[in-house]
Amino acid sequence: MSSEVTREAILDALKDVQDPEVQRSIVEMDMVKSIEIKGSVAHVEVLLTIHGCPLRSVIEDQVRDALLRVEGISDAHVVIGTMSDEERQRFAAKLKGPGASAQQTPDLLKPDTLTEFVAIASGKGGVGKSTVTANLAVALGRLGYRVGVIDADIYGFSLPNLFGVADVKPAVVENVVMPVQVKGIKLISMQFFVPDNRPIIWRGPMLGKMLRNFFQEVHWGALDVVLLDLPPGTGDMALDVHGMFPRSKELIVTTPQQTAADVAIRAGLMALHTKHEVLGVIENMAFYQCKGCGERAYLFGQGGGAQVADGLQTSVLAQIPMGEPMPGTQGIFARDSLQGQAFDLLAQQLATELRLEALAAARD
Repeated sequence: MSSEVTREAILDALKDVQDPEVQRSIVEMDMVKSIEIKGSVAHVEVLLTIHGCPLRSVIEDQVRDALLRVEGISDAHVVIGTMSDEERQRFAAKLKGPGASAQQTPDLLKPDTLTEFVAIASGKGGVGKSTVTANLAVALGRLGYRVGVIDADIYGFSLPNLFGVADVKPAVVENVVMPVQVKGIKLISMQFFVPDNRPIIWRGPMLGKMLRNFFQEVHWGALDVVLLDLPPGTGDMALDVHGMFPRSKELIVTTPQQTAADVAIRAGLMALHTKHEVLGVIENMAFYQCKGCGERAYLFGQGGGAQVADGLQTSVLAQIPMGEPMPGTQGIFARDSLQGQAFDLLAQQLATELRLEALAAARD
């Protein structure tokens, strides 16, 4: 060995290892407890926030790989420990940033935020609004954007089921909640906090407070776009959401049916009334296409999407065909399916319309 390996060289190598939940360097977050170098062998202890962290093996492997890339290191021993209460408090303080308080406006809600908000709305339930939200989020993630999804349908939450993560619980560190990460996006939903699928019987103010907590107490990190799965219709909860996100733009989801189109127009008019831009209409369950012959069957009729677009003076951005989701999920379509291809095209249109690439570059 030409030169002795230093502690600084080890720390420099570990700066590239990020905690998967907070997406910040384990060195920056003071997660590296000890470093010992014996000849060409490195012994490193890394502390995680909770015992039994599901990402333990991921971090352990990444630390070992980083150590073995250090010149002069031929072997690496990694020990994974758990933070003390005091260490967790320091970790949480770093996440919140200097001077953070419960009354402080969350970064995502500040007027100068570079994060775009897109609300997914519908006039009635059962049109696949949540399915559209989930698949659009995944498609935007495939384009390389940092995507957050908020299940703002507090009564009718369904996104964890659609993603196949209903049994997952978000990690909580000193009252800081880590969103569940799935398929490259960050997700938060009331379903994660309701035991045994019990019904929510809160009144409006409590619901509004819970929604605000999704920003105040959840560590989102840097995001390019946030999708909000709104409650269907034009009730108080939907109105509260509109008021909380004055810069949000909207996508209106309908099916080809006349009844769905009529109420979807009302939902879009509510968005316009609250000064939100309607980006366009998504016609879900537009048709069924035979895999063998390619013929299309319009099971719910035709024209609903165009009717809504005409009523709101906008355009139909996508017509999503019916189909089977991937195994292990209740609503995520494979990328190479007709549905996946449609959502990829929709994501590209949305990214162009919102100038997401330029916003991401400005943030970085």
